Amino acid sequence: MSAMLEGKVVVVSGAGNGIGRAIALEMAAEGARVVVNDLGSSVHGEGQDAGPAQKVVDEIKALGGDAVANTDSVAGWDSAHRIVQTAMDTFGRIDVVVNNAGILRDRMFHKMDEQEWLAVLNVHLNGSFFLARAAAPHFRQQNGGSYIHMTSNTGLVGNVGQVNYAAAKLGIVGMSKAIALDMAAFGVRSNCISPAAWSRMIGAVPTDTPEKKLQAERMEKMMHPSKQAPLAVFLASDAAKDVSGQIFYVRSNEIMLVSQPRVVRSVHRDAGWTAQSVAEHAIPALRASFLPLQQTHEVYSWDPI
Repeated sequence: MSAMLEGKVVVVSGAGNGIGRAIALEMAAEGARVVVNDLGSSVHGEGQDAGPAQKVVDEIKALGGDAVANTDSVAGWDSAHRIVQTAMDTFGRIDVVVNNAGILRDRMFHKMDEQEWLAVLNVHLNGSFFLARAAAPHFRQQNGGSYIHMTSNTGLVGNVGQVNYAAAKLGIVGMSKAIALDMAAFGVRSNCISPAAWSRMIGAVPTDTPEKKLQAERMEKMMHPSKQAPLAVFLASDAAKDVSGQIFYVRSNEIMLVSQPRVVRSVHRDAGWTAQSVAEHAIPALRASFLPLQQTHEVYSWDPI
């Protein structure tokens, strides 16, 4: 059986550790040539180190694959274009972009400052747009390509102390759908993966209650980053040519398709609405379909399988 990504060139951002590393290794194993992008910063976005990206490149080459390291930041227009140019200069083409790079600056909403907000938005949301946009002319010219964006249940469902991360990750969902619509005419696909996996960012989330500590221990034990790689490889491959605009949640051995916002119930009044009639009639009629205010672990309360 031939490799699923034979002949393809893939850029994986944030590929020096965790989920990005796992995806880069798996894609290389399936025949892709890989640009391993990683700034080499801390989980909070501090510092720079070429070591993590080069180490993954060395791993890929030791297994007979082909890869090149890149340490440019996704959070800048010019630097994101340099990442894509690395693929073009080294391998002559680009077929897949995996937007995985990320940082955390967790803080309760009422304590979060401007820099904590902007730093996370710049890497996750702006960075995903910049890197995707840099690849777009090449995808359009060759009439094909695949975007794989990492979202999060923090944005899809909600978690405490991560308003910046939630905003960025839900923004990525909207961005992915818009890309899928805009680029469909050129045979380009765009999808999201919401990964439940142990990573540096998950490890950095405070475990200041017994419940959070137990949750973190369970995740570390059961949800290895490599669990995310098979779906990413599929979405990068020609086998996924008719899959676009979707959101998948991968949790250990489970792959789930996530619903997208749609009207679930409506009310109509011929005479129009007043604030009083909204209170007396509209809200009582709609209330049965209200979603409760929950965090991720309350929605996905069963143990991963």
